[in-house]
Amino acid sequence: MAGLVLWDIDHTLIDTRGVGRELSATAFLRSTGQPMRQQAKIDGITEQVIFRETARLHGLDTDRSDFERFARALTEAHLRQAAELRERGHALPGAAAALNALDAYGVQQTVVSGNVRPVSKMKLQVFGLDQHILWALGAYGEDSDARAELVRLCLQRADTSAKDAVLIGDTPADIEGAQANNVRVIAVASGRSDEFTLRDAGAQAVLSDLRDTELLVKLVCGDNPH
Repeated sequence: MAGLVLWDIDHTLIDTRGVGRELSATAFLRSTGQPMRQQAKIDGITEQVIFRETARLHGLDTDRSDFERFARALTEAHLRQAAELRERGHALPGAAAALNALDAYGVQQTVVSGNVRPVSKMKLQVFGLDQHILWALGAYGEDSDARAELVRLCLQRADTSAKDAVLIGDTPADIEGAQANNVRVIAVASGRSDEFTLRDAGAQAVLSDLRDTELLVKLVCGDNPH
C-alpha cells in the first residue's frame, strides 16, 4: 500500500483550456518587456525551463533573478484572473472523487509539479481540489529544473521511501522522473500522451482518466486497502 501519492496537476487533475498559456504570456510581457510570440515545449517541463527556453526563442539570456521576476508576475496574473480560470478551465472527471477517496483511506497526498508553488495552490483552489493536499511535502517548479529532482525532494520532505510512494501523472516526463527515483507510476491519458505512449514509457498502470475511483484506489492501496 502506498502511503504517499505525488500528483501532477495540469492535464492530470485539471485543464486550464488555454488560460494558463495566456497568463504565461501576460507574465512574460511584464517581466521581460517583450510580448510572448511563441512558447517553448511545456508538457512535463518545469516552469524554470519553460521560461528560460521561451526567453531564448525571443533572443533573451536570463538568470535566476529574471525567472523569479517572471514567477511573481505569473502568480499575480493567476490571482487577477482566477475567475476567468474557474469559468474557462475545469477539474478533470473523477479528480475530486479520487482525492477524496484516497484521503478516506489515509493516504497522504501532495504535488510534484512544474508549476511554481503559489500557482500550484491557486490552480487547485480554484477548482476545489486543494483540501487534501499537503503542500509542505510537495516539490515545485522553482525547486529544480529536473523532474527527477522534484520527485527526490518530495520523498525527502515527506520522509518517505520510494517503495511507499506512487506518482500519478500524464506525461512521459512524469514517468521518467518517478523511475529515476524507483517510484511506481500510475499514468493517466488525459493529456496529450495516449495510453500506448505512456505504457511504452514505463508506467506500471495506465488509465484513460480518473473516473474509476475504485480502480484507482486499488492501484494505489492494493486489493485490500483497509
